[in-house]
Amino acid sequence: MTQHDPDVKRALLDAALRATESGWHVFPLRPGTKRPALHGEASCPGTGPCAGGHRKWEQRATTDVGRIRATWERAPFNVGIATGPSGLVVVDLDVPKQNDNSSADTPCGATAFKALCERTGHAVPATCRVRTASGGQHLYFTAPVGVRLTNTAGSLAPLVDTRAWGGYVVGPDSITPIGPYEAVGDAPVAPLPAWLVRLLQPAPARPAEPLRLPVVSGSRAARAALAAECAVVTASPDKQRNITLNRCAFKVGRFVAWGDIPRHVVEEAFQAAGEARGLTAAECRSTVQSALNSSLRKARSRDAA
Repeated sequence: MTQHDPDVKRALLDAALRATESGWHVFPLRPGTKRPALHGEASCPGTGPCAGGHRKWEQRATTDVGRIRATWERAPFNVGIATGPSGLVVVDLDVPKQNDNSSADTPCGATAFKALCERTGHAVPATCRVRTASGGQHLYFTAPVGVRLTNTAGSLAPLVDTRAWGGYVVGPDSITPIGPYEAVGDAPVAPLPAWLVRLLQPAPARPAEPLRLPVVSGSRAARAALAAECAVVTASPDKQRNITLNRCAFKVGRFVAWGDIPRHVVEEAFQAAGEARGLTAAECRSTVQSALNSSLRKARSRDAA
């Protein structure tokens, strides 16, 4: 079936209605694409659903059968599923883009996610799966009660993203020029495993207090720099937490390169500082490891620094 088949509009309407049978909130995507088919704020008419102010796609996603029929009867819209309102967390296992600079043996998201499961001592969760048009996978989970998760990009593992509040996925049976989105098997949607919730959940706010760093061997300058940079992280503004963590870890990395302080000590200290500032454990681990790897590659000799 292609976007131009005479029955495609009916098939996509049926797909939207099937999604609502699961309680999922849907909204239209432009035919053949992954982009929302709703007006933006700049062109908002201020009428209908937006009479009280502009409503974005997440707010306009619906389970109302009448609205869905009226929308999909106008055009062969693809199906967008708003994950937050639908009570979903979707793990997106992507594949390397062919135009990426990554090597041909770069592992795909499914392989990276399997490795993450093995490292944490868990099996790959069995749940509802959708094959994406590019050959990746969407793993659907029900969101944990009382926890508001948001989107992540690569913080669990390379090419492994998540969609929750603030995000959406292209629903099964949607069609794009490179292929369809297709359900794989008939497994039900499983609850998001507790170990994944822990990795994705922001750390609870901690009372402001001096960060206690582990007592380690190392030069006085290295330990002083580590303490100072961790303090910068814990005092960083909300919107700059991750970039501050990356910058500070990179700066301390030179002391690791010079052999003044063990890497694991630096990783543990910045992990604690990042989580204390409200970043998730996965975000901290990914950012710190990336920053240190980069710093070690670029570190100049002590004499040239």
